[in-house]
Amino acid sequence: MRTVVVGAGIAGLAVAHRLAELGAQVTVVEKAPGPRHQGYMIDFFGPGYEAAQRMGLLPRLRELGYHVQRFSYVDDRGEVRASMDYQRFEKAASGGIVSIMRPDLERALREAVADRVDLRYGTSVTDIDNRSDGVSVVLSDGTTMDADLLIGADGIHSATRTAIFGPEHTYLRYLGLHTAAYVFDDPTIHAQVADGFFLTDSVDAQMGFYGLRDGRVAAFTVHRAPDPALPADPRAAIRHTYRDLGWLTPTALAECPEASEIYYDQVAQIEMRQWVDGRVLLLGDSAYAVSLLAGQGASLAVAGAYVLGRQLAESGDVDRSLAEFVRRWHPVVTERQRIGRRGAGWFLPASRTQVRLRRLAVKAMRLPGLDRWLGTALIGKNHTPIDTIAIGTA
Repeated sequence: MRTVVVGAGIAGLAVAHRLAELGAQVTVVEKAPGPRHQGYMIDFFGPGYEAAQRMGLLPRLRELGYHVQRFSYVDDRGEVRASMDYQRFEKAASGGIVSIMRPDLERALREAVADRVDLRYGTSVTDIDNRSDGVSVVLSDGTTMDADLLIGADGIHSATRTAIFGPEHTYLRYLGLHTAAYVFDDPTIHAQVADGFFLTDSVDAQMGFYGLRDGRVAAFTVHRAPDPALPADPRAAIRHTYRDLGWLTPTALAECPEASEIYYDQVAQIEMRQWVDGRVLLLGDSAYAVSLLAGQGASLAVAGAYVLGRQLAESGDVDRSLAEFVRRWHPVVTERQRIGRRGAGWFLPASRTQVRLRRLAVKAMRLPGLDRWLGTALIGKNHTPIDTIAIGTA
C-alpha cells in the first residue's frame, strides 16, 4: 500500500512507523525546513503509552524521558502552597507514564522510521485529487505522487483538513486560552526546579518550570485570552501577560528568547463527526485535538496510529479499515475532549476561591483511596485497553 502522510509531528511519524511495519511504502512531507525544537514537557500515559509499548518505542522514550519527583504550586513569594509526589500520578496511570519533552518524543519517532520511510522536510502538498480508489497529490517541489491513502497529520491548523473538509472555523472550538513554551539558561533557577515540575499558584495566568538534563530550564505558560488571535510579537505578549506573577517569573521573562524560538498557540479543540473523505484520513490534532486542558494529545496521536494500523492489518481493505477505525476511535477522543473542557477550572483557576480549592484537592490526594479518583481524572472513567479498542468486538 502506498501512503502519503502530511506532517512530521507525533501523529505523522507514529502512523508512518506503523504503516512501514505493515510493509507499506510511506512518504512523509513536512512544510517546516527541519525538525522543530520548540515545545514543552508532556506526561505521556494512557492509550499512547500502551501503544508505544507494543510498537517497541517505550525503551527509547524512557531513555529520553525525565524522572519527575514531584509537582508543586508556588506562590508569588516562593512558598510552596500545595505539592504532590509524582508517584501518585504513576500509580493512578497504572505505572505507565513517561515525562518527556515534546521534541524528544518526535526525535524517538524519527529515529524509529529512519531508513524506513521517505521523509521530506521543506515540502508541502499544493493539490489533492481525492478519488474513491486512491489519491494523487502535487508537492511544492513539483513532484506528483499517486497513493492508496493520504493521511493528514498536520496539526490543529491542518491545511489538509481545510482542503478536503472545509475551513478551520467549522471545526475549531476555542477554549479561551493562549499557551506558550520556551527554553532558557539560568543555573540558579535550574537548581530550584531540577527535581520536579513547579507551577505558579495564580489566577488567570500561570507559568511552569522544569529543569532539563542539559542544565537549561523549560518554561511553560497558559493564560486566559478572550481573543483567539495570536499576538504579532509573542515575546512581548508573554513578558506583559506574566509580569506580575512573582517568584521566578521576572528572571524567566527576561530570558525569554526571540519569537522563532518560542512555541505559541491558542488552546483549542477540533471537533469533527467524520475524519474520512474518499481516500483522505485525518489523524491526531488535525482530526481530534483535545487541548492541553485534557492532556493526552500526544498519547492519542500515537494510539490512534496504532489502532489504524491494526485495522489495516486485520482487514486488508482500505475503505473498510478507515470506517472501522473511525467507529472505534471516535468515542475515545470525544470522551477525552469532554473531560478536558470539564477540568478547565482545575487547570487554570479563574478566582482565588478556585485556587484554594485546588490546593485542598492536591493535599487530599495524599489520602488513601483517592488514587481511583485521580486515575479517572487522568485517563477517563472507563479505561479500555488499547488492543480491545483496536481489535475487540465492542
